[in-house]
Amino acid sequence: RLAELLEFEQFSHANFDMADRGLMEKMFVDEQFDAVVNLAAQAGVRYSLINPHSYVDTNLVGFVNVLEGCRHTKVKHLLYASSSSVYGANTSMPFSVHDNVDHPLSLYAASKKANELMAHSYSHLYGMPVTGLRFFTVYGPWGRPDMALFLFTKAILNGEPIKVFNQGNMERDFTYVDDIVEGIVRLLPTIAQPNPDWDGAAPDPGSSPAPYRLYNIGNHSPVKLLDFIALIEKALGCEAQKELLPMQPGDVPATYADVEALSQAVGFSPDTPLEKGISDFVQWYREYYQV
Repeated sequence: RLAELLEFEQFSHANFDMADRGLMEKMFVDEQFDAVVNLAAQAGVRYSLINPHSYVDTNLVGFVNVLEGCRHTKVKHLLYASSSSVYGANTSMPFSVHDNVDHPLSLYAASKKANELMAHSYSHLYGMPVTGLRFFTVYGPWGRPDMALFLFTKAILNGEPIKVFNQGNMERDFTYVDDIVEGIVRLLPTIAQPNPDWDGAAPDPGSSPAPYRLYNIGNHSPVKLLDFIALIEKALGCEAQKELLPMQPGDVPATYADVEALSQAVGFSPDTPLEKGISDFVQWYREYYQV
């Protein structure tokens, strides 16, 4: 992936630990960014049960270094990746940015909720425009190899069983990566503004009297996990061996994005059909891995 990106003249790459305060300070001073899109994080619900300190180092220490860098170099707009995981124990569907999200079910979710709180405090204290993006179950080419679509595709092609949690009775708002990128690109010039109608007696979690906004970026069309697997089988022309297992700690049974705020702000909502997205992914996977 890096080799592909390096073909673009305006792309540059630096590899270091975002929890390293000195290196982060130097980068912000040297680069003098106009805007920042922070997608760097330790991701994954289940891994947060195994290695919680990694989430503190990257998602908390690393993120405060991003906030400090933006503050001291007067970045005009910070966009950062949050997650649908912040909705946690909420069961009212669809999930709205106007909902309360005070009951995360994993340390990963708690770290992303913490990012939103940290971003709001900086927006309030320093007038720094910040926009949080709650991504919903992103899938597509160039993703992490530990993501479900990669694991399922590899196992099915190898004739190995796939682990299907909660007996397959999960629903996810699968969102194609191109739609995520389109949302980011449209929101980047849409600099967060204070909400003049914000009422402290009935506070709206999705906005603020500070220049702070939150948006869901999701396909607003939840799909059952077994139906998701069936589409992978169709695209591969192979049947999966399913190992049905109980719900895992930290998981939620369903996610469903309300994207009204996003649509109102930039006139866009994700719309890639899941069947097309999976078909495009499988084509890429076969070409990339030569299988």
